[in-house]
Amino acid sequence: MNRQDYLDRTREQLPLSRWEHTLRVVETAAILAERYGADKEKVDTAAILHDYCKFWTAEELIFAIKQYKLPQDLLLYNQELWHGPVASVVASKELGVEDQEILNAIFYHTTGRPNMSLVEKVVFLADYIEPARKFPGVDATRLLAQENLDDAIVLALKQMIQFLISSGQRVYPITYDTLNSMTGTNNI
Repeated sequence: MNRQDYLDRTREQLPLSRWEHTLRVVETAAILAERYGADKEKVDTAAILHDYCKFWTAEELIFAIKQYKLPQDLLLYNQELWHGPVASVVASKELGVEDQEILNAIFYHTTGRPNMSLVEKVVFLADYIEPARKFPGVDATRLLAQENLDDAIVLALKQMIQFLISSGQRVYPITYDTLNSMTGTNNI
């Protein structure tokens, strides 16, 4: 498949508002890739496909998690985490994406992971700061992203964790692990 195929297939999966989000993530990711020297083609592909399964039903996502033997502990956490891992497998098995760095960027775009590659970091942050995102702290993260990619990711992770805790939601452990790996501490 080529870029246009990925765009067409993703567009078919998403309502208009999420499709527009995807296009903004693609644009933001391209800017970050240029600024920080990430592989532009890999970033582009991962950004296009990152939300491919976002609007699958819970039943479809659960079935895919079980069928593809994805980490079963995902099912103990918010459904918002499920679409990335599922989309990663779908990108591989149905869309022919073979590059592990692209697949990891899709898989971990909502949680991050320790030792993310530059491509993964760019997609993670682009999804978090794309221009239509409106929540407390996003503007500070956007500004920091212009100066230091890792510092912006650390800030985003702290904001995510604080939001989840304050709203009574469980935090997926790999998100803590990501923050710890990027700060070199065990403190938030």
